[in-house]
Amino acid sequence: MSVIGTLGQIGAALWILNVWILRFNKETEYRGGEAKNLPEEFDVYGFPKRTVYFVGSAKISLALLLIIGLWVDAIVRPAAVLLGILMLGAIGMHFRVGDRPKKAAPAMSVLSLCILAIVFV
Repeated sequence: MSVIGTLGQIGAALWILNVWILRFNKETEYRGGEAKNLPEEFDVYGFPKRTVYFVGSAKISLALLLIIGLWVDAIVRPAAVLLGILMLGAIGMHFRVGDRPKKAAPAMSVLSLCILAIVFV
């Protein structure tokens, strides 16, 4: 595994853990629509309330798999691919509700980190 792949892997994992654990109920300028936290953001996108917890569990699990991948190389690529797919969905949701591209920038960044992890693993 190269340094670039490892940095992508760790960066994507830490970013997701930060957003979904530390900033779950905090307001940021990147929330979709006028949402103040992640549950409100999923409301903006028109998803049922429980969807935020399903998606959050998936993203946190994949982030943890990326960290475990520091010792188990075989799980890095599948975890990065799945997380990248979720990031494509997040980007799509921002554009679907008419957000400025800036609001999708964090998802684009995590997608880029996933791509680094996939390519350079």
